[in-house]
Amino acid sequence: MAALCLASASPAPVRDPQLWVSNEVGNSISVIAPRTNTVTATITVGKRPRGMALSPDGRTVYVALGQDDAVGVIDVAKATLTRTIPVGRDPELVVVSPDGGTLFVSNEEIAHASGVDVQTGRIKFSTQVGVEPEGIAVSPDGSKVYVTAETSNTVSVLDAATGRLRKTIPVGENPRTVALTPDGRRAYVTAEAGGNVTILDVATDSVLGQFPIRDGKTKPVRIAFTPDGRLAYVTEGAAGTVSVVDLAAQRVTDTIAVGKRPWGIALARDAQRLYTADGRSNQVSVIDTDARKVVATVPVGDRPNDLLYIP
Repeated sequence: MAALCLASASPAPVRDPQLWVSNEVGNSISVIAPRTNTVTATITVGKRPRGMALSPDGRTVYVALGQDDAVGVIDVAKATLTRTIPVGRDPELVVVSPDGGTLFVSNEEIAHASGVDVQTGRIKFSTQVGVEPEGIAVSPDGSKVYVTAETSNTVSVLDAATGRLRKTIPVGENPRTVALTPDGRRAYVTAEAGGNVTILDVATDSVLGQFPIRDGKTKPVRIAFTPDGRLAYVTEGAAGTVSVVDLAAQRVTDTIAVGKRPWGIALARDAQRLYTADGRSNQVSVIDTDARKVVATVPVGDRPNDLLYIP
């Protein structure tokens, strides 16, 4: 394997925003120009690309390749896969440590979560967590990793340096995603079968509360927050909708119809546009957040899964 090196710490070059879409069955990533809502590039990657993460300097995208047991490393400027890093069996989602030095992945098939050194490719730890881990997040200070387990209905809290299990937290049924609020103080866990969201205190890793998404039958999956932390947008795969959630009131205030089986979600930096990966429509829906309606759709590859907005 070619020598691995960390991305430069210098600022990323000025460029137009991009929206990246992982196509789970198409084994590719579609690159969309948000200004024109057109696909400008299609990047061939490995087998079953799902979760994506952006390096802190904005130069590199990491994509979990579930059937290659690896994470693909993509140069953003060149839109080219430069190498792959073995990360253990069946990685589903991936996040990057705040310093850019470590990848954390959920290994769904083997019920592990792994930490991988970006520079050397060494697997630093592989820790057993709950059954069918999926969602994964890292605390803002880089000290803790949160991992959801779909079948165990738990969130595992790991020490990010050693992989040691610090705590196991019961949450709703079939938890899919764990996402931190912009201020890093809260973690929200969507429960697909439970139809609810559990709120965790990041400082204490305790449960602060839980609230339903509409009637509890819409299957909440992924979540995105507005920069001010007032609202959350939640994709609902079974319903083909996105719910708008008032976080202070802990209730749904609006619902937006999108394509079939919306999964991944991303918000533009100015929060004026929201995007969903509509897995069974093979499209991305573009939503005007003021009007709260779809204003465009963009055809992409087969079974779009995750979205990544690159400002």
